[in-house]
Amino acid sequence: MGCSGLLSRLRHLGSLSQTRPPRRWCVSGAAHVTLWPGGGGSGAWVSAERPRWYCVEAALGQQAGELEARERRQLAQLYEGLIQGHRACLAQSITLVESRHPRKKELAQVLLQQVLAYRKRQEELNGGKPLAFRVGLSGPPGAGKSSFIEVVGKMLTGRGHKVSVLAVDPSSCTTGGSLMGDKTRMTELSRDMRAFIRPSPTSGTLGGVTRTTNEAIVLCEGAGYDIVLVETVGVGQSEFAVADMVDMFVLLIPPAGGDELQGIKRGIIEMADLVVVTKADGDLLVPARKIQAEYTSALKLLRKKSKTWQPKVVQVSSRTGQGVPELWALLTEFQEAMLRSGELVSRRQGQQKVWMWNVIQESVLRLFQEHPAVREQIPELERRVTSGALSSGLAADMLLKAFSAGH
Repeated sequence: MGCSGLLSRLRHLGSLSQTRPPRRWCVSGAAHVTLWPGGGGSGAWVSAERPRWYCVEAALGQQAGELEARERRQLAQLYEGLIQGHRACLAQSITLVESRHPRKKELAQVLLQQVLAYRKRQEELNGGKPLAFRVGLSGPPGAGKSSFIEVVGKMLTGRGHKVSVLAVDPSSCTTGGSLMGDKTRMTELSRDMRAFIRPSPTSGTLGGVTRTTNEAIVLCEGAGYDIVLVETVGVGQSEFAVADMVDMFVLLIPPAGGDELQGIKRGIIEMADLVVVTKADGDLLVPARKIQAEYTSALKLLRKKSKTWQPKVVQVSSRTGQGVPELWALLTEFQEAMLRSGELVSRRQGQQKVWMWNVIQESVLRLFQEHPAVREQIPELERRVTSGALSSGLAADMLLKAFSAGH
């Protein structure tokens, strides 16, 4: 069965019992030999010729239980297709990690552990250096981000790189539908076989999309994409989240948009490793030079983000291609400087710790909201808070006490 049929099979997993006793599946020391829990309740281990899988403890969760034979086959096919660079398997894997179904989330974590182990072995062969370069791209609407990504992406694929684009696409609060449709605006790049474009709808929750985006980066790197571009829309909270999952954060700004320094939060400018003034051609060339000078002066007054790198401001034109090769040279210079100093590796390690706690906060909040005693009191307490009969702080304390009493 090919990748296209895997998730249709996974949709039937909802009927699986989640009360089975936890089990441990492990990998032998020999390459390409996996030990699987035996069938029939015998407790025996069965050897099978598979790609080496990461040791996954039962600590993944007591709900995880043991993998059934069908689940093992499906995950093995996804994993094998993914590391061979099949775009369909990559897309199906990202869909799996984006799922909110409890069982599929457990399967997604097993798959992610396998991909992480594979990536770690590849990095060890590369002298311990990361194989992929992660770049975050942000800027106000109208900055020309999609056009910029298409021009840069086509240049990189032409040089032999494999480029993945993860576009964080805001969702409508009314219908839940995505708003931007970035893939339809990158027509040339979307047809390139060395590129992969994946819009990620927020579904109304910032934390959910950033968590799945972080996991999608891991999957893209496992599939052999050495350049991962993460695009966000706007200049708000999502930019701070994306900056915590990339090696380099690039801020794109248009040359004519009023008082630019007032329109963009200072904190976002401080996060930027590179500021790119887009649309620097024709009648906008003079305004672009003015904006470049303003940002160059502003960056000198801000606290340095890195001891190794001094943020720079450059001009590019997606229409003419002017400045694009020089821009990529700057990105390469940044990567090499950060690798030499060891700051890139330490930054990634810090990001992983941040994301562990972000996931914990998200999970604890969900457990709190789903607690029976809390869920029962929420409507009445919300009504009293909105009517002014109860302070928000006291209502929160009452819910926390109800949650604590239930444990």
